[in-house]
Amino acid sequence: MKKPLLLAALAAVLITPMAPAWTQAAFPSKPIKIVVPFPAGGTSDVLARILGQKMTESWGQPVVIENKPGSSGNLGADLVAKSPADGHTLVLMDVGNLVISPALFKLPFQVEKDFAPVAMVAYSPHLLAVSTKVPANTPAELVAYAKAQKGKVNYAVAAGMGSASHLAGVMYAQRNGIEWGYVPYKGGAQAITDLIGGQVDVMFNGMVATYPHVKAGKIKLIAISSTQRNAQMPGTPTVAESLPGFLTGSFQGLLAPAGTPKAVVDKLHAEVQRIAALPEIKERLTALGAEPSGMTPEQFGQWMRSEIPAMAKIVKDEKITVE
Repeated sequence: MKKPLLLAALAAVLITPMAPAWTQAAFPSKPIKIVVPFPAGGTSDVLARILGQKMTESWGQPVVIENKPGSSGNLGADLVAKSPADGHTLVLMDVGNLVISPALFKLPFQVEKDFAPVAMVAYSPHLLAVSTKVPANTPAELVAYAKAQKGKVNYAVAAGMGSASHLAGVMYAQRNGIEWGYVPYKGGAQAITDLIGGQVDVMFNGMVATYPHVKAGKIKLIAISSTQRNAQMPGTPTVAESLPGFLTGSFQGLLAPAGTPKAVVDKLHAEVQRIAALPEIKERLTALGAEPSGMTPEQFGQWMRSEIPAMAKIVKDEKITVE
C-alpha cells in the first residue's frame, strides 16, 4: 500500500466513532439470569423455566432461573430494577403484582421508569378452587357455606398480601357479602400444597399452576375468572356468570432494567414470540390454560401504564390495605 493511502486508512480508523460496547459482541455474550420473585412451582416459575430451556437451546448460553421471593414479589423486582441494563438480568413475574403494588406499598422502584417491558409472555385466568374437605361444588354452594361459617373459612393468598390473588379474593368476598380470613403465602406452590392438605379452604390462583392439581382430583374447581368458559372445562362456570364484569388472572410479563438497548429488548422479544409459537410449547400452554400474548414491548408498556391507575381505583374503592 502506498504511504498516502496507508495514512488515509489510519486516519479513517482513528476518527471512526467507537461502537457502543454492547454492539461489539453478539447478545447474549454471557449467561442470562431470569429472576422469579416467587418460590419455585408457581405460574411465573413454570413459564420462566419453559423460556429458559428454549433460550439455552437457541442461543447456546445458559439461562439460570433464580427464585427470589419476598415482599409480594417486590424484592426480586427491585433486584432486577437495579441490575446492569444489558439484557442479561431479567424478571418474569405476575404483572398483576407490579400494577397493584404501587397502590399498596411504598416501593423502592417506579414501575414506569425503572423497567423496560420485553414481552407479555402469557395470560391465564384464575381458578377459584377449594379443598376437597369443603362441602361445596358450585359458586352458590361456596357462598352459602362461607356465610354459614362466617369468618371461619380460610382464604389462601398466593404471593403475599396485596397480590393479584389477594385482590381477587377480596373482590369476590365483598361482592358476595361474605367474610373469610386471609392466610398469606410467599408463593402459589405452598398455598396449593396447604389447599390440598386442607390447612386452608379456598383460593384464587393462576391456572398454569393450579389446573394440574384439579385434573389429579387433589382439589375441587368451583369457577374460572376469564370472560368466557374454557374449552377444556366447558362445564365450569365463569365467576362473571354470577358476578357480571368480574375478571382476574395471571398476566405474566418479562421485563429488563430500564435503559436496556432497544436492539437487545427487540431480540429478547422476538425470541419469546418464537418460543411461544413452537407447536410443543403452544400445546403445553393450552393444556395449562395459558394464552400467549402478541403484545409488542410498546403495547406491553402501555398496558401497564393503564392498569396501574385502574388497580389503584379498586384498592381505594374497596379500602384494601396491607399491614
